[in-house]
Amino acid sequence: RGYAGHKEIEFGDAGRQRLARGVDILAKSVAVTLGPKGRNVLIEQPYGSPKITKDGVTVAKSIVLEDKFENLGARLVQDVANKTNEVAGDGTTTATVLTRAIFNEGLKSVAAGVNPMDLRKGVQLAVEKVVGFLNANKRIITTSEEIAQVATISANGDRHVGQLIAAAMEK
Repeated sequence: RGYAGHKEIEFGDAGRQRLARGVDILAKSVAVTLGPKGRNVLIEQPYGSPKITKDGVTVAKSIVLEDKFENLGARLVQDVANKTNEVAGDGTTTATVLTRAIFNEGLKSVAAGVNPMDLRKGVQLAVEKVVGFLNANKRIITTSEEIAQVATISANGDRHVGQLIAAAMEK
């Protein structure tokens, strides 16, 4: 551990492990909201009543950790959740869980001697391949019935809400 000005600097495995704790704390907090059987999370608010939510990105945004390095790890995953929310509007919990898994596997690879920059390039290539596969295999939904199906899934299986959303999309 060294110091440069007022910044704390951490090197090597110790720094990676502190980042990993932050990634894990945030991902565990968000992961409980996954899927139709996901659970609610209670979030303390600075004013008023606590917030109850099952929204992954809302849970992710609420987390601030005391340890600077753990908080940096958490912020990395918050960025993933935020970007997923901006692009897709959903899937933030899945993105968070996948990020933790990729991060942890990356740590194992680095510990086994893989060059971190080579690992980064490999992950970027894999992402390009996956995105290409998804684009080649995507299915555009157009009918009201298909919209209702997707909306029902997003509404945790509530068919009534799914139908309301499909009706609103028609207008």
